[in-house]
Amino acid sequence: MAGVFLSLGSNLGDRLAYIRSAINELEKEEKIKLLKFSSVYNTQPWGKKLKNDFLNCVLKISTDLSPIILLQKIKQIEKKVGRKNNRKWSNREIDIDILLYDNLIFLSKYLIIPHPEIPNRRFILVPLSEIAKTFIHPTLQQSISNLLKNTKDNLKCEIFMTSKDIMIVNK
Repeated sequence: MAGVFLSLGSNLGDRLAYIRSAINELEKEEKIKLLKFSSVYNTQPWGKKLKNDFLNCVLKISTDLSPIILLQKIKQIEKKVGRKNNRKWSNREIDIDILLYDNLIFLSKYLIIPHPEIPNRRFILVPLSEIAKTFIHPTLQQSISNLLKNTKDNLKCEIFMTSKDIMIVNK
């Protein structure tokens, strides 16, 4: 079983409900086991300026699904939860990205692991550091906490709901 880190984000509608629904759908998957999840953070949009702040969190799962099959499952879950728009840099009901898959380095037309933007995005690094601060990035050979310390991204990333609170609410 591989240890995989996923990033979840939403900036449309009931953002927390979309994240909760995505977590519930991931938990229903037979070949996915939820191991940890971070607090949920309210974050400024990164890149193209969008109106709405995001809610973001990071999950650690274990799975024996290959990266491409896992990506297919994630895309199905996004659609089931309510994602309508798949354009890059757009507002999203739910967005789920594969960040890390053990120490795997994987490049394909559809998927790059580790996610290439990890060191550039506080909205990934802050929640990832919360649950995996000592994890060593496979290509950069730095801990997640060190990447967070050195990121140039200074966009807002504030706790919206603690991981303990979301566990209680998600039951």
